[in-house]
Amino acid sequence: MEYILVVIITFLAGMGAGLGTGFAGMSAAAVITPMLITFLNVDPYTAVGIALASDVLASAVSAYTYGKNKNLDIKNGLIMMAAVLMFTVVGSYVSSLVPSNTMGSFSTVMTMFLGIKFIFKPVMTTKQDMEKASRKKKIWGSLICGALIGFICGFVGAGGGMMMLLILTSVLGYELKTAVGTSVFIMTFTALTGAVSHFSFGDAPNMLIMGLCIIFTFMWARIAAVFANKAKPETLNRAVGIVLTVLGITILGFNYLF
Repeated sequence: MEYILVVIITFLAGMGAGLGTGFAGMSAAAVITPMLITFLNVDPYTAVGIALASDVLASAVSAYTYGKNKNLDIKNGLIMMAAVLMFTVVGSYVSSLVPSNTMGSFSTVMTMFLGIKFIFKPVMTTKQDMEKASRKKKIWGSLICGALIGFICGFVGAGGGMMMLLILTSVLGYELKTAVGTSVFIMTFTALTGAVSHFSFGDAPNMLIMGLCIIFTFMWARIAAVFANKAKPETLNRAVGIVLTVLGITILGFNYLF
């Protein structure tokens, strides 16, 4: 019975995380971590490490799918990634000096409201609109926004994927598919860095739980990414909105009911 429960929970966690990653560039940690802690009694630190490890392949296959469909901005993505990684460290350091519990559910609440935004106010920017911005503006925008995202992620401990999607679409004017593709490209490397550092300082995880989470998240991320790249902008906005809203409500429910 215990093994059946492990399979069921990791499947559901992987499905939620994979759909969130493939559709919206969402971090797997937002879904996998609370489910492993709540239903399988996994140590919180270890649960975050497993979620980050699951994020690596899921984000990589999603980035490959978006890139193959020419919905990925690698040049500016690399610039933003460097800023995100650098300021994540800064944010983590500041967080250690300023104890605060007021932003614990920041990522979950933002996920839910961002989902509602995509349903009622879809991103209809086209690639032609994106190309109107100057190269200099894109570089400075990527650096400044990457620094902001990294600092918030380091300080709060979550929310990177959602912050990137929000800023890429609302601030930098990215078309939705390109925004998601660029987000998962960056998340591949940030998740890898986080997973390696996480397990370097902690105990070894349960290999069965981690292996199943990685497989299920990878599988659903691939399915979601393929669908997203074939969908019309209106359909994709609605799908992203529904996935994010449902995930946000579900995670909030887990946090307050269990």
